[in-house]
Amino acid sequence: MAKTLITSVLVLMLASLVWLVYTQGLRVFTKEQARQLVVKQTQPALPQVILLDATDSTHALRSWTMQQNKLVIVEFVYTRCNAICRSLGAEFQQLQAIIQKKNLQSRVGLLSISFDPEHDTPKVLAAYAARLKADANIWHFATVKNHNQLATLLNFFGITVIPDELGGYQHNAALLLTDSQGKLVDVADINQTQVILDTWLKKYASVGK
Repeated sequence: MAKTLITSVLVLMLASLVWLVYTQGLRVFTKEQARQLVVKQTQPALPQVILLDATDSTHALRSWTMQQNKLVIVEFVYTRCNAICRSLGAEFQQLQAIIQKKNLQSRVGLLSISFDPEHDTPKVLAAYAARLKADANIWHFATVKNHNQLATLLNFFGITVIPDELGGYQHNAALLLTDSQGKLVDVADINQTQVILDTWLKKYASVGK
């Protein structure tokens, strides 16, 4: 009986240890929450992946965000998407409206990156931006110039893209915050537009001033 009790206690202790490791000390419970925590703790430097924007100009990602000297909120989309990308587009339209209303152009910018470079050429991106009524002083659109760098970019930002066998993709979505030092500093779920923007502006109050 005593031996059985000791064994049960040891099993329970081991299970508890595994759970603590998996949840990083009970602070996170999902893979997405774990990613958000790691980003906040490490704030990794953006890769110098070369992007091609809607004006057919090229930019090294980290240098581009640093040159803007502001907070840049990044999303990943593809222009043919009829599902989650529409929600992301609506989120960014709301963000743009807030930025315009509060005159935050010097402090916050938006960047939509397509993970479908074969289809989303600069011309297609420009048409997509026009449909969304994007303000070029606030909201930029780009994709990778070198298709071989796409995996590096997606892996860095934690974006999973899976072909759906219907010509489209299944992918996760998030609002990804970069700072004026060219670092990824925070990740937030979509549908938090007003709250998350206010939080980020307070947390990084000196950026863009």
